[in-house]
Amino acid sequence: MLEALSERLGAIFDRLANRGRLSESDVAEVLREVRIALLEADVALPVAKEFVNAIKARAVGSDVFTSLTPSQSVVKLVYDELVELMGGAASRLTYSDAPPTVYVMVGLQGSGKTTHAAKLALRLKEQGRRTLLVAADVYRPAAIEQLKTLGKQIDLPVFEAGQGDPVQIARDGVAEAKRLGIATVIIDTAGRLQIDERLMEELERIKAAVRPTEILFVADAMTGQEAVNVAQTFNDRLGITGVVLTKMDGDARGGAALSIHRMTGAPIKFVGVGEKVTALEAFHPDRLASRILGMGDVLTLIEKTQNVYSEQQAEELATKLRKSLFTLDDFLAQLRQVRKMGSMSDLMKMIPGLSKALPKVEIDEKDINKVEAIICSMSRRERERPEILNGSRRKRIAVGSGTQVADVNRLVKQFEASRQMMKQLGGMKKGRFPKLPAGLGR
Repeated sequence: MLEALSERLGAIFDRLANRGRLSESDVAEVLREVRIALLEADVALPVAKEFVNAIKARAVGSDVFTSLTPSQSVVKLVYDELVELMGGAASRLTYSDAPPTVYVMVGLQGSGKTTHAAKLALRLKEQGRRTLLVAADVYRPAAIEQLKTLGKQIDLPVFEAGQGDPVQIARDGVAEAKRLGIATVIIDTAGRLQIDERLMEELERIKAAVRPTEILFVADAMTGQEAVNVAQTFNDRLGITGVVLTKMDGDARGGAALSIHRMTGAPIKFVGVGEKVTALEAFHPDRLASRILGMGDVLTLIEKTQNVYSEQQAEELATKLRKSLFTLDDFLAQLRQVRKMGSMSDLMKMIPGLSKALPKVEIDEKDINKVEAIICSMSRRERERPEILNGSRRKRIAVGSGTQVADVNRLVKQFEASRQMMKQLGGMKKGRFPKLPAGLGR
């Protein structure tokens, strides 16, 4: 996610850190490089110009030129403007005072509307809001079946009426939600490979028929500047109220995230960060700005942790660490829990300073699978007492897990080293489990 921009800006600010006080020409040079970095990240030209001009205006008369740490002053200006560029504060979904609340998902074909309709429904379910999914995409082959499959996966009802009139299907879906007493309706609409008049007219008729609480534009972040252009067209015709950016985990440039709000006025509400139905995150401009500038994202890391760990689990783990009772079974359980939080590489980037300290470290998920296979090939006694693993046992485990004896040796050695380190750092006491700041829960 915006990895290329992060690397470019990091290199610029590293050079600044080696200088003393900055002159106006120094700042001008930095801003030129920042503008180039933004354009290379696929940020729209008008947005890049406006961004740089805003920083320049704020730098004049500030303490940038006299500060003892001028590089920090420039970084702070860039951070503040990045946050402002992406909307300033996180934007939450709006709910209707007279249920059901209706959300209409719109966008081009292939942007991920159907999948993200289900992701959003699951997120609302976790917050205690039951949702009815409505299959109003009657043109794309298998769209209805896909939504029904996803509905079954997240245990939520799907309303469908075959290949009928999408406007009538949307209207009937809302009526069905009222009959069943379901608080929320998410309507999955049709897309096209490109915008055409027929598509826009159909969406306008759906909007008039169901009077949605929100119209959420689903944009593929990997299409870059084109996503911004399409968003503008949808906004002009429908008045979109929010944006869901998909495939943010697969685009190193990601300039759409920095352009789409400024160009449309619609806030980014969610980002899709993976293929799993759970891979949907609320969008926080300040957190993304922090990650872009290599400052980490501790709040999101805490949220992810608390989604998979209860406080009781954390206390039990702390006790095992203190008493040296941590086994390979525990290690495997922790590994599986952490994997629920996302890729290891992404989690590392959320820890402040770690991405700079270990810029080229990439954790291969295949290596994690290998570790899991090795541990699963051990007997319960071997997992509890890895010190009994002699040569013949290690050979048997390697054969059983489809790995090499060297892989088994490496895992055992790393586990022992980790256990010693965790024992030293395991002085956690009750009440030390991280709490979310007020207002940052689900």
